[in-house]
Amino acid sequence: MTRLIASCALLFSAFAGLAPALAQSGEAAYPSRPVRVIVPFAAGGIADNLGRQVAQRLSVSLGQQFTVENLTGAGGNIGAAAAARAPADGYTLLMGTIGTHAINPALYRSMPYDHVRDFRPISLVATSPNMLVVHPSHPANSVPEFIALVKANPGKYAFASSGAGSSLHLTAEMFKAMTGTQMTHVPYRGSPPALNDLMGGRIDLSFDNISTSWPLVEGGKLKALAVTSAARAPIAPMLPTMAEFLPGFEATSWHAMFAPAGLPDAVAERLNGEVVRIMRDPGLVELLAKLGVTPVGSTSAELAAHVAAETRKWTRVVGEAEVKVE
Repeated sequence: MTRLIASCALLFSAFAGLAPALAQSGEAAYPSRPVRVIVPFAAGGIADNLGRQVAQRLSVSLGQQFTVENLTGAGGNIGAAAAARAPADGYTLLMGTIGTHAINPALYRSMPYDHVRDFRPISLVATSPNMLVVHPSHPANSVPEFIALVKANPGKYAFASSGAGSSLHLTAEMFKAMTGTQMTHVPYRGSPPALNDLMGGRIDLSFDNISTSWPLVEGGKLKALAVTSAARAPIAPMLPTMAEFLPGFEATSWHAMFAPAGLPDAVAERLNGEVVRIMRDPGLVELLAKLGVTPVGSTSAELAAHVAAETRKWTRVVGEAEVKVE
Protein backbone atom coordinates (compact mmCIF):
# COMPACT_ATOMS: atom_id res chain seq x y z
CA MET A 1 0.00 0.00 0.00
CA THR A 2 2.82 2.38 0.89
CA ARG A 3 4.43 1.65 -2.46
CA LEU A 4 1.13 2.37 -4.26
CA ILE A 5 0.68 5.68 -2.47
CA ALA A 6 4.24 6.68 -3.34
CA SER A 7 3.70 5.74 -7.00
CA CYS A 8 0.48 7.78 -7.15
CA ALA A 9 2.25 10.73 -5.59
CA LEU A 10 5.01 10.54 -8.18
CA LEU A 11 2.45 10.27 -11.00
CA PHE A 12 0.52 13.27 -9.69
CA SER A 13 3.73 15.25 -9.43
CA ALA A 14 4.63 14.39 -13.03
CA PHE A 15 1.24 15.54 -14.33
CA ALA A 16 1.49 18.75 -12.29
CA GLY A 17 4.83 19.44 -13.91
CA LEU A 18 3.38 18.85 -17.36
CA ALA A 19 0.42 21.23 -16.85
CA PRO A 20 2.20 24.43 -17.94
CA ALA A 21 3.59 22.66 -21.00
CA LEU A 22 0.14 21.35 -21.91
CA ALA A 23 -1.32 24.83 -21.55
CA GLN A 24 1.38 26.25 -23.77
CA SER A 25 0.80 23.54 -26.38
CA GLY A 26 -2.89 24.46 -26.35
CA GLU A 27 -2.04 28.07 -27.20
CA ALA A 28 0.47 26.89 -29.80
CA ALA A 29 -2.37 24.98 -31.49
CA TYR A 30 -4.06 28.28 -32.38
CA PRO A 31 -6.12 28.51 -34.47
CA SER A 32 -8.32 25.46 -33.97
CA ARG A 33 -11.40 26.96 -35.67
CA PRO A 34 -12.23 29.70 -38.23
CA VAL A 35 -11.15 33.28 -37.51
CA ARG A 36 -13.13 36.41 -38.31
CA VAL A 37 -11.23 39.43 -39.69
CA ILE A 38 -13.36 42.57 -39.42
CA VAL A 39 -12.79 45.20 -42.09
CA PRO A 40 -14.66 48.33 -40.96
CA PHE A 41 -15.12 49.66 -44.50
CA ALA A 42 -17.00 48.57 -47.61
CA ALA A 43 -15.88 45.83 -49.96
CA GLY A 44 -13.70 46.92 -52.86
CA GLY A 45 -11.62 49.56 -51.07
CA ILE A 46 -7.97 49.34 -50.12
CA ALA A 47 -8.77 48.27 -46.53
CA ASP A 48 -10.94 45.43 -47.84
CA ASN A 49 -8.35 44.47 -50.46
CA LEU A 50 -5.56 44.29 -47.89
CA GLY A 51 -7.75 42.47 -45.39
CA ARG A 52 -8.59 39.79 -47.94
CA GLN A 53 -5.01 39.39 -49.13
CA VAL A 54 -3.77 38.89 -45.57
CA ALA A 55 -6.71 36.68 -44.56
CA GLN A 56 -6.23 34.41 -47.58
CA ARG A 57 -2.56 33.90 -46.79
CA LEU A 58 -3.21 33.34 -43.08
CA SER A 59 -5.75 30.67 -44.02
CA VAL A 60 -3.07 28.81 -45.96
CA SER A 61 -0.25 29.18 -43.46
CA LEU A 62 -2.26 28.49 -40.30
CA GLY A 63 -4.60 25.82 -41.65
CA GLN A 64 -7.88 27.46 -40.64
CA GLN A 65 -10.22 29.73 -42.56
CA PHE A 66 -9.69 33.47 -41.95
CA THR A 67 -12.88 35.13 -43.22
CA VAL A 68 -13.30 38.85 -43.88
CA GLU A 69 -16.45 40.48 -42.56
CA ASN A 70 -17.25 44.04 -43.68
CA LEU A 71 -18.90 45.95 -40.82
CA THR A 72 -19.24 49.50 -42.10
CA GLY A 73 -20.42 52.85 -40.78
CA ALA A 74 -19.42 55.84 -38.66
CA GLY A 75 -16.02 56.21 -40.31
CA GLY A 76 -15.02 52.69 -39.31
CA ASN A 77 -16.20 52.99 -35.71
CA ILE A 78 -18.93 50.35 -35.98
CA GLY A 79 -16.57 47.61 -37.10
CA ALA A 80 -13.83 48.65 -34.70
CA ALA A 81 -16.26 48.69 -31.78
CA ALA A 82 -17.45 45.18 -32.67
CA ALA A 83 -13.86 43.96 -32.62
CA ALA A 84 -13.17 45.68 -29.31
CA ARG A 85 -16.14 43.89 -27.70
CA ALA A 86 -15.17 40.44 -29.01
CA PRO A 87 -13.51 37.82 -26.78
CA ALA A 88 -9.73 38.23 -26.60
CA ASP A 89 -9.02 34.74 -27.90
CA GLY A 90 -7.62 35.46 -31.36
CA TYR A 91 -10.77 34.45 -33.22
CA THR A 92 -11.79 38.03 -33.99
CA LEU A 93 -9.25 40.41 -35.53
CA LEU A 94 -9.53 43.92 -36.93
CA MET A 95 -7.97 45.52 -39.99
CA GLY A 96 -7.71 48.96 -38.44
CA THR A 97 -6.81 52.17 -40.25
CA ILE A 98 -5.58 55.71 -39.78
CA GLY A 99 -9.25 56.57 -39.27
CA THR A 100 -10.17 54.04 -36.59
CA HIS A 101 -6.90 54.36 -34.67
CA ALA A 102 -5.64 57.93 -35.13
CA ILE A 103 -8.26 60.36 -36.49
CA ASN A 104 -11.62 59.25 -35.10
CA PRO A 105 -10.71 59.56 -31.39
CA ALA A 106 -10.23 63.31 -31.92
CA LEU A 107 -12.96 63.70 -34.54
CA TYR A 108 -16.00 62.11 -32.91
CA ARG A 109 -17.63 63.71 -29.91
CA SER A 110 -18.40 60.25 -28.52
CA MET A 111 -16.43 57.08 -29.26
CA PRO A 112 -17.75 53.51 -28.77
CA TYR A 113 -14.25 52.22 -27.95
CA ASP A 114 -10.86 53.37 -26.68
CA HIS A 115 -8.44 52.93 -29.57
CA VAL A 116 -5.50 52.24 -27.24
CA ARG A 117 -6.94 50.56 -24.14
CA ASP A 118 -9.35 48.23 -25.98
CA PHE A 119 -6.91 46.76 -28.50
CA ARG A 120 -3.70 44.80 -28.67
CA PRO A 121 -1.57 45.88 -31.65
CA ILE A 122 -0.39 43.02 -33.88
CA SER A 123 1.39 44.59 -36.86
CA LEU A 124 1.40 47.60 -39.16
CA VAL A 125 0.43 45.94 -42.44
CA ALA A 126 0.93 48.57 -45.15
CA THR A 127 1.01 52.29 -45.98
CA SER A 128 0.07 54.35 -49.02
CA PRO A 129 0.32 58.07 -49.77
CA ASN A 130 -2.38 60.44 -50.86
CA MET A 131 -1.93 62.45 -54.03
CA LEU A 132 -2.86 66.03 -54.88
CA VAL A 133 -4.86 65.76 -58.10
CA VAL A 134 -6.61 68.40 -60.22
CA HIS A 135 -8.52 68.46 -63.49
CA PRO A 136 -6.19 68.25 -66.53
CA SER A 137 -7.22 71.79 -67.55
CA HIS A 138 -6.24 73.27 -64.18
CA PRO A 139 -3.78 76.16 -64.71
CA ALA A 140 -1.37 75.02 -61.98
CA ASN A 141 1.32 72.57 -63.05
CA SER A 142 3.31 72.46 -59.80
CA VAL A 143 2.75 72.77 -56.07
CA PRO A 144 4.24 76.31 -55.88
CA GLU A 145 1.96 77.43 -58.72
CA PHE A 146 -1.00 75.79 -57.01
CA ILE A 147 -0.28 77.46 -53.67
CA ALA A 148 0.12 80.87 -55.34
CA LEU A 149 -3.17 80.43 -57.20
CA VAL A 150 -5.12 79.42 -54.09
CA LYS A 151 -3.61 82.26 -52.04
CA ALA A 152 -4.57 84.78 -54.70
CA ASN A 153 -8.17 83.52 -54.72
CA PRO A 154 -9.30 82.88 -51.11
CA GLY A 155 -12.35 80.64 -50.96
CA LYS A 156 -12.63 80.27 -54.74
CA TYR A 157 -11.39 76.71 -54.99
CA ALA A 158 -13.28 73.69 -53.65
CA PHE A 159 -11.75 70.38 -52.70
CA ALA A 160 -13.47 67.01 -52.67
CA SER A 161 -13.05 64.29 -50.06
CA SER A 162 -14.49 60.87 -49.36
CA GLY A 163 -16.35 62.28 -46.35
CA ALA A 164 -16.15 64.77 -43.49
CA GLY A 165 -13.32 63.80 -41.18
CA SER A 166 -11.78 61.29 -43.57
CA SER A 167 -8.01 61.20 -44.00
CA LEU A 168 -8.49 62.79 -47.43
CA HIS A 169 -10.43 65.68 -45.89
CA LEU A 170 -7.89 66.19 -43.12
CA THR A 171 -4.94 66.05 -45.53
CA ALA A 172 -6.45 69.08 -47.25
CA GLU A 173 -7.05 70.76 -43.89
CA MET A 174 -3.38 70.24 -43.02
CA PHE A 175 -2.44 71.79 -46.37
CA LYS A 176 -4.64 74.81 -45.64
CA ALA A 177 -3.09 75.27 -42.19
CA MET A 178 0.50 74.99 -43.46
CA THR A 179 -0.05 77.37 -46.40
CA GLY A 180 -2.47 79.84 -44.83
CA THR A 181 -4.94 79.30 -47.65
CA GLN A 182 -8.73 79.09 -47.78
CA MET A 183 -10.62 76.44 -49.73
CA THR A 184 -14.15 75.08 -49.54
CA HIS A 185 -14.67 71.46 -48.48
CA VAL A 186 -17.18 69.39 -50.45
CA PRO A 187 -17.64 65.96 -48.80
CA TYR A 188 -18.83 62.98 -50.84
CA ARG A 189 -20.01 59.51 -49.91
CA GLY A 190 -16.76 57.85 -50.83
CA SER A 191 -13.92 58.49 -53.23
CA PRO A 192 -15.49 57.32 -56.55
CA PRO A 193 -18.22 60.00 -56.75
CA ALA A 194 -15.69 62.66 -55.68
CA LEU A 195 -13.31 61.66 -58.45
CA ASN A 196 -16.16 61.54 -60.96
CA ASP A 197 -17.00 65.17 -60.23
CA LEU A 198 -13.33 66.11 -60.33
CA MET A 199 -12.92 64.50 -63.76
CA GLY A 200 -16.10 66.23 -64.88
CA GLY A 201 -14.75 69.63 -63.84
CA ARG A 202 -17.42 70.16 -61.19
CA ILE A 203 -14.85 70.32 -58.39
CA ASP A 204 -11.33 71.75 -58.39
CA LEU A 205 -9.06 69.34 -56.56
CA SER A 206 -8.70 66.43 -54.19
CA PHE A 207 -6.10 64.78 -52.00
CA ASP A 208 -7.04 61.27 -53.00
CA ASN A 209 -5.38 57.94 -52.22
CA ILE A 210 -2.77 57.00 -54.78
CA SER A 211 -4.26 53.55 -55.42
CA THR A 212 -7.46 55.08 -56.84
CA SER A 213 -6.15 58.30 -58.37
CA TRP A 214 -2.94 57.18 -60.08
CA PRO A 215 -4.66 55.03 -62.76
CA LEU A 216 -6.78 58.07 -63.65
CA VAL A 217 -3.64 60.21 -63.92
CA GLU A 218 -2.02 57.62 -66.18
CA GLY A 219 -5.16 57.64 -68.33
CA GLY A 220 -5.01 61.43 -68.72
CA LYS A 221 -8.24 61.99 -66.80
CA LEU A 222 -6.56 63.80 -63.90
CA LYS A 223 -3.36 65.74 -63.35
CA ALA A 224 -1.16 64.95 -60.35
CA LEU A 225 0.98 67.61 -58.67
CA ALA A 226 2.52 65.77 -55.71
CA VAL A 227 2.29 62.88 -53.26
CA THR A 228 1.86 63.34 -49.54
CA SER A 229 4.32 60.72 -48.25
CA ALA A 230 7.69 61.66 -46.77
CA ALA A 231 9.47 60.01 -49.71
CA ARG A 232 8.55 59.85 -53.39
CA ALA A 233 6.23 57.03 -54.34
CA PRO A 234 7.88 54.16 -56.23
CA ILE A 235 4.85 53.90 -58.52
CA ALA A 236 5.24 57.56 -59.54
CA PRO A 237 8.87 58.56 -58.89
CA MET A 238 8.64 61.60 -61.14
CA LEU A 239 6.16 63.26 -58.78
CA PRO A 240 7.59 65.42 -55.97
CA THR A 241 6.43 65.13 -52.39
CA MET A 242 4.50 67.92 -50.71
CA ALA A 243 7.32 68.03 -48.15
CA GLU A 244 9.72 69.22 -50.85
CA PHE A 245 7.79 72.50 -50.79
CA LEU A 246 6.23 72.35 -47.31
CA PRO A 247 8.79 70.82 -44.93
CA GLY A 248 7.18 68.43 -42.47
CA PHE A 249 4.10 67.77 -44.58
CA GLU A 250 3.24 64.07 -44.42
CA ALA A 251 -0.13 62.37 -44.66
CA THR A 252 0.03 58.65 -45.28
CA SER A 253 -2.90 56.28 -45.15
CA TRP A 254 -2.13 53.08 -43.26
CA HIS A 255 -3.69 49.77 -42.31
CA ALA A 256 -2.82 47.57 -39.36
CA MET A 257 -3.97 44.40 -37.66
CA PHE A 258 -5.33 44.62 -34.13
CA ALA A 259 -6.90 42.16 -31.71
CA PRO A 260 -9.07 42.77 -28.64
CA ALA A 261 -7.05 43.73 -25.56
CA GLY A 262 -6.07 40.78 -23.40
CA LEU A 263 -5.02 38.52 -26.26
CA PRO A 264 -2.58 35.88 -24.91
CA ASP A 265 1.08 36.58 -25.69
CA ALA A 266 1.58 33.29 -27.52
CA VAL A 267 -1.30 34.00 -29.93
CA ALA A 268 -0.23 37.61 -30.48
CA GLU A 269 3.34 36.54 -31.22
CA ARG A 270 2.22 33.87 -33.65
CA LEU A 271 -0.06 36.28 -35.51
CA ASN A 272 2.67 38.91 -35.65
CA GLY A 273 5.18 36.44 -37.02
CA GLU A 274 2.78 35.30 -39.74
CA VAL A 275 1.78 38.83 -40.77
CA VAL A 276 5.42 39.93 -40.95
CA ARG A 277 6.24 36.91 -43.11
CA ILE A 278 3.22 37.52 -45.37
CA MET A 279 4.10 41.18 -45.95
CA ARG A 280 7.53 40.09 -47.19
CA ASP A 281 6.14 37.62 -49.71
CA PRO A 282 7.53 38.65 -53.14
CA GLY A 283 4.22 37.95 -54.90
CA LEU A 284 2.26 40.17 -52.52
CA VAL A 285 4.93 42.89 -52.59
CA GLU A 286 4.69 42.97 -56.39
CA LEU A 287 0.89 43.02 -56.34
CA LEU A 288 0.72 45.89 -53.84
CA ALA A 289 3.41 47.87 -55.67
CA LYS A 290 1.07 48.11 -58.67
CA LEU A 291 -1.46 49.80 -56.36
CA GLY A 292 1.07 52.22 -54.88
CA VAL A 293 0.90 50.40 -51.54
CA THR A 294 4.03 49.74 -49.46
CA PRO A 295 3.94 46.56 -47.34
CA VAL A 296 5.39 46.96 -43.84
CA GLY A 297 4.99 44.08 -41.38
CA SER A 298 6.10 45.71 -38.12
CA THR A 299 6.50 44.49 -34.58
CA SER A 300 3.60 45.08 -32.21
CA ALA A 301 5.68 47.65 -30.30
CA GLU A 302 6.41 49.55 -33.50
CA LEU A 303 2.70 49.62 -34.31
CA ALA A 304 1.87 50.93 -30.82
CA ALA A 305 4.43 53.73 -31.25
CA HIS A 306 3.05 54.52 -34.71
CA VAL A 307 -0.51 54.78 -33.37
CA ALA A 308 0.65 57.14 -30.60
CA ALA A 309 2.53 59.41 -33.02
CA GLU A 310 -0.30 59.47 -35.57
CA THR A 311 -2.86 60.18 -32.84
CA ARG A 312 -0.88 63.23 -31.71
CA LYS A 313 -0.54 64.55 -35.26
CA TRP A 314 -4.15 64.15 -36.32
CA THR A 315 -5.52 65.38 -33.00
CA ARG A 316 -3.65 68.61 -33.70
CA VAL A 317 -4.98 68.83 -37.28
CA VAL A 318 -8.57 68.14 -36.18
CA GLY A 319 -8.28 70.80 -33.47
CA GLU A 320 -6.84 73.41 -35.82
CA ALA A 321 -9.53 72.71 -38.42
CA GLU A 322 -12.25 72.69 -35.74
CA VAL A 323 -13.83 69.59 -37.26
CA LYS A 324 -16.23 67.50 -35.21
CA VAL A 325 -18.58 64.66 -36.08
CA GLU A 326 -21.53 63.58 -33.93
